[in-house]
Amino acid sequence: MTKANINAQMLTWARERSGIPVPEFAHKCGVNEEKLLAWEAGKKPITFHQAMQFAEKAYVPFGYLFLTEPPEEVLPIPDLRTLEGQGVTRPSAELLDLIKLMLQRQEWYRDYLKQHFAEPNPNVGRFSANHSVDEIVADMRTQLGVGDHPKRGKWDEYYRDLTQRIEALGILVMRQGNLGHHTRPLRVEEFRGFAIVDDYAPIIFVNHGDALGARLFTLIHELCHIWIGQSGISDGNANTHRQQEVLCNAVAAEFLVPEQEFSSLWQHDLAHWQDNLPALEAHFHVSTWALARRALTLNFISQAQYGRYIAEQQAQHKANESSGGPTYYQTKKAQISQSFSRAVVSEALSGQLMLREASALLGGVKPNKIERFAKELGI
Repeated sequence: MTKANINAQMLTWARERSGIPVPEFAHKCGVNEEKLLAWEAGKKPITFHQAMQFAEKAYVPFGYLFLTEPPEEVLPIPDLRTLEGQGVTRPSAELLDLIKLMLQRQEWYRDYLKQHFAEPNPNVGRFSANHSVDEIVADMRTQLGVGDHPKRGKWDEYYRDLTQRIEALGILVMRQGNLGHHTRPLRVEEFRGFAIVDDYAPIIFVNHGDALGARLFTLIHELCHIWIGQSGISDGNANTHRQQEVLCNAVAAEFLVPEQEFSSLWQHDLAHWQDNLPALEAHFHVSTWALARRALTLNFISQAQYGRYIAEQQAQHKANESSGGPTYYQTKKAQISQSFSRAVVSEALSGQLMLREASALLGGVKPNKIERFAKELGI
């Protein structure tokens, strides 16, 4: 069989970049650990077919294995995450690939809007990071057409309603918990969401690998990034000292749970602070996650108390995950911006966009299934 004259050192880089442990990666490649490590050390030849399979399992272009040294991979948007007070380095392959996909979608949709003579989005950069929390919150509520908080319903209904209202303002909202397959999860420990500012096609991404209640806070946090015209990747760290993150955290907290009303209802004399949550959830119709975050910002609970509660919420979310659920097409419909999906599918069905390109933009919907997806979208 034909030997691939690749750079063996690139094999190690590609595997480590994937974050997959040696035993699991060897299994994916159909070899034992000894052989895998021998390939990486250059002690055993690797065939062309094996090298192609290796690149596929590591989620890197095959051509990368022929490079003399690893390419420099940097996040194309500002990294606002923090870990122990420091910026987070070395983003995962999933995060890098996800942002690349979002930028491709943004570029396509921007061109699509311009071809249809759309005007720049007036909501991008309406304010700056120097404006007050109250000013930004008031304007966001006005533009979205919502009150201080819902008067009825559950928080997840509010989440869906806000998503639809944000989309109606021309802001694309993307949501998913993995990169197309459960073997490539988007780790909430790495990021909770991000915003990519653009005059025509601003994008909000919410990591659905996060606890259900946390998504609502992330949605508004990232919306604030659009409002102040600053892109960035966020991890929702309550201890951040970055100006943009402090502001966006404060805006999300005030938008979802107004301080004055919340303070008047909080009972400080309860044996357990969590006993406040049921009544507050019924009043504000937002998640207990958002309520706990609000209590933290007002110093009603400590960072340690908040951290323990959120850890419990995250553990419960993982425990409740199941294999059952919506169909593939329903999932895609929920993950990808409705405005974006309709534009791509309509262009594909009218012959203005190649089915193969539409498939890539839609995150893997097979070309021969796009018509089926159109029915799910009501097209």
